[in-house]
Amino acid sequence: MSTVVDAPSLSKPSSFLAFDFGSRRIGVATGNTLTGGAEPLRTLDADGAATFDAIGKLVDEWQPDALVVGVPVHPDGAAHENTRRARRFARRLQGRFHLPVHEVDERYSTTEARARGQRDLDAASAAIILEQFLRSLRLPDAPTA
Repeated sequence: MSTVVDAPSLSKPSSFLAFDFGSRRIGVATGNTLTGGAEPLRTLDADGAATFDAIGKLVDEWQPDALVVGVPVHPDGAAHENTRRARRFARRLQGRFHLPVHEVDERYSTTEARARGQRDLDAASAAIILEQFLRSLRLPDAPTA
């Protein structure tokens, strides 16, 4: 999946807010490169300007270095209408909050959240999306002598 900007440097710990975008609800999670983990925060109603106001409060509270957005695609990787909507959401986040925004292929995140028995599927999906992104940042282990 493409990123709106380059991947973060791993030279210092970085924190993130992640979003599982939907037309009715948006799951939100937080995580960082120090622990490599992510935690579900909450689910927001997708309600126009009110949504971005709520996201702004989370950005102020958590002070992330970057944002991560799950982008849905068909199982074969082909884009569909929700792909375009999620990418538009990512562009709007970047324009409004002036933070790097990374896109992550979110196929099966809700299925995985359901399999884990999560109650808030949207926020749990956002955490899974962020965990996937954080795993993608890890460097291979250096060979030992």
